[in-house]
Order: sequence, then structure tokens, then C-alpha cells
Amino acid sequence: MKSAHKSLIHLVVFLTDFRIVTSAKWIVLVAVALICSVASYFKNSIFYDDILPQTGQILTCNTGLSGNEDVFSAYITDGHIAEMVNERLCSDSTIKRQYSGIKVVVGQSDYDTFRYINHGVIDLALVKSNIVDAFGADKIYGLTKLAAHPDYPAYFIALREKPTLSKEYLLGKRIGLLDYPSSRSGHIVPKTVLHHLGLTDTNVDIIYYSSHKELRRALLAGEVDIISTYWAEEDGETFSKNYIAPLLESVSGMQWYLKMQTQNTDLFCAVQSVVYEIATTHPRPYYKNITLEEGCNK
Repeated sequence: MKSAHKSLIHLVVFLTDFRIVTSAKWIVLVAVALICSVASYFKNSIFYDDILPQTGQILTCNTGLSGNEDVFSAYITDGHIAEMVNERLCSDSTIKRQYSGIKVVVGQSDYDTFRYINHGVIDLALVKSNIVDAFGADKIYGLTKLAAHPDYPAYFIALREKPTLSKEYLLGKRIGLLDYPSSRSGHIVPKTVLHHLGLTDTNVDIIYYSSHKELRRALLAGEVDIISTYWAEEDGETFSKNYIAPLLESVSGMQWYLKMQTQNTDLFCAVQSVVYEIATTHPRPYYKNITLEEGCNK
């Protein structure tokens, strides 16, 4: 009996010690996990604080107006057009009377779009209508259409063979798509086609570029096998029309918007005149084709 009694006491002591040790281990594990989480939080906080804002190049100029700190800001996704906007606005007589400087943001990402269009911090924008409609920028900030470039058909273009809209052909291909703020529909169309063919990012290599010019450069450089873009007359000098495949008959064209929170007719007409001059002197035929909104005589 005594032996059994001692064995029972030993068992109770063992279980008690085991529970204490186990509890202590759990406490240690929880403490370590908590310390790691806190350390990770501060580490990531420091890391993210060091990230530079994801905005594109900014062009500026001074008009020479004194006693007025107002700056006219524009949001453009094409670098060449941005330079033309900056130069021409800075020399416009109406702008010189109303603003002390020009600031042109060359947009390159969705972050840019959200910051400058959704927050209403720009006066002039070259974007697609679906961007303005999505953010309600026309109703909230008074973004008013100045002019519009035409809609255009979309194609798959390859360098040395005609693309085939089939899963077997496109499987494993490197495809260049347009993905900059003012052209959200630029990649929706081809991605929809790929989806219908049973293709996704996992079995095709999709690479995004910020402009149609960049897409063409990437195809010529061999960075991609196919690009999705429009076909222009001058493309025949570099690419073969035999190596294109139609995707969609009409993709929404680029449009110019001006913030009109007041009835500043002089500004509307001056900026529209600048936009028209940029269109007529632009080297690409697409941008030369422009329709102006009514309200000013040209």
C-alpha cells in the first residue's frame, strides 16, 4: 500500500511539474512571438517610410507673374506631350496673367492617377473618360472636356509572325500591355481575350509598359513577343501589317479635361488653343486627329 501510495504521489508531482514546465514553455513562446511581431512592425515601418513616392517626372516653369503664387498644374502620361504642354502654357499670355508658374506631372502609375485625378489637385489632364467617370471628377471638381482624340481599334502585333488568338499559340508568350493611369482599358481588352482563351498570368508572361511608344520599343528590343496597341501608318516602316491580329474594333481615345470650378472662359479658350496647337504639331498622326469642344472660335 505504501509503495502504491508513493507511486501515486510521484505521479501527481510529475504531472504538476509537467504542467508548470508546459505552461512556462507556452509563456516563453507567446513572449517570443510578441517580441518578433513588434520588431517586425517597427522594421517594416522604417522600411516603408524610406520608400520614395511613386510619382513620375515633374516639369516646371515660371511665367514671370509677381504678387501671385497660384500655379497651374497638369497631369500628362506621355513624356513628349508633357514637355509641349509645359513649354506652351508657360508662354501663353492668358496663363501669364493668371498664374505665376506651371507644374506638369508625367504620370506613370495608378498611384499617380489616384493622387492627381481622384484628389482633384490638377487643373489640366490628358486621360480617358472612364477615369474621370470612375472618380466622379467631373461632378466633384468640375473637370470639363476641352477636346478629344479619336477611339482606335486594338491589335496584337508581333515582329516576325502573325499572332494567333489561340491558347496553344499564346501559351508561354511574353505579352506587352499598356498599363498607365489614363489608359486602364488599354490592358482590360487583351486580358479579357486571354481570359476567354483560358490563359492567365500563370501561363503567359504579361509585362506592362507606360506608353504605346514603350510597347513598340520593347517589341523591337526583343523584351516581349507580342504587344497590344493600335496600328498607325508609320508603323509600316518598322513592322509588318501581315503580323497583326485584331482584338477590338474600338478602344476609348484620350481626352483633355480642364478644371472649371469658376466660369473662367479666358482660361478655357487659352488652354484649348494650346491643346489644339500641340495636336497639330505632334509627330504622331493619332494625336493630330482632335475634336474641340464648342465655346471658342479657332
